[in-house]
Amino acid sequence: MTTAILLSACGTTYSLPGVTDDVTSRADTMFAQAKAAPARQLASPQVGEKRFRRVAHRIEPVARQFCEKELAQKKTVDCNVRLELDRKMQERNAYFTYAEAGNKSPVIRFSVPILQDAESDDEVAFILGHEYGHLIGQHIVKQQQQAMAGAIILGALAAYSNAQAASAGAYYDPNDVSRSMELGAAVGQIAFSQTYELESDMLGTRIAAAAGYDPVKGAGFFARDEAARSKTGQLSFWGTHPADSKRIAVVIATMEEIKAKKSLARKQTQ
Repeated sequence: MTTAILLSACGTTYSLPGVTDDVTSRADTMFAQAKAAPARQLASPQVGEKRFRRVAHRIEPVARQFCEKELAQKKTVDCNVRLELDRKMQERNAYFTYAEAGNKSPVIRFSVPILQDAESDDEVAFILGHEYGHLIGQHIVKQQQQAMAGAIILGALAAYSNAQAASAGAYYDPNDVSRSMELGAAVGQIAFSQTYELESDMLGTRIAAAAGYDPVKGAGFFARDEAARSKTGQLSFWGTHPADSKRIAVVIATMEEIKAKKSLARKQTQ
């Protein structure tokens, strides 16, 4: 229980929109249609890169303003994200990270193959907005906190158990503490990973819509069914952003809130 309480303190910031049966049905239909669609005709690298620059030009100022508004109380957070192409990556991928230690110099990178695979500006805009969502939701920072909390908690429990065993003259494993800390860190790091993705979908929807794109059409890219890893063993976009109709439902529900002029709802615990 203590573990759950400490890890939940690093959970999501916002409440996800309510998903009705109608929204779920629409999402399931959209997901099925995307999975049944024929293979895409890849665009040239030049076309993909041109699309990236065009979309980034519109999304960046909207996302930066959105970030600065939402994280106004956190003066140390840098909302000036570098948008880059990862020309070395052969997998279809896009990701948010920090270029410098200490969670400094935020950057979002797209591989050229994922841009070749995108069929519209809406898709690229939604993916870009989604990656900004990871910054605004402070997901990397929270995962680091969760990993540390998990390691400390399980490590302490293992140490206590070993001390009890030693005092009773029973056998104990001297490597148990380090293994428990590694396990705790792993468990903590993946805690809330699915809800982080959904939170980023919600935030990305609002960013893309504010920039004039159609996030529902853009979210069709997430419905693609593809292996999580490439033949070389590298993670693809679907390894870190798994395809799921639930994700499309969150996008549709968020658009319903936008049309109804409902603001983001922060959790009371935040």
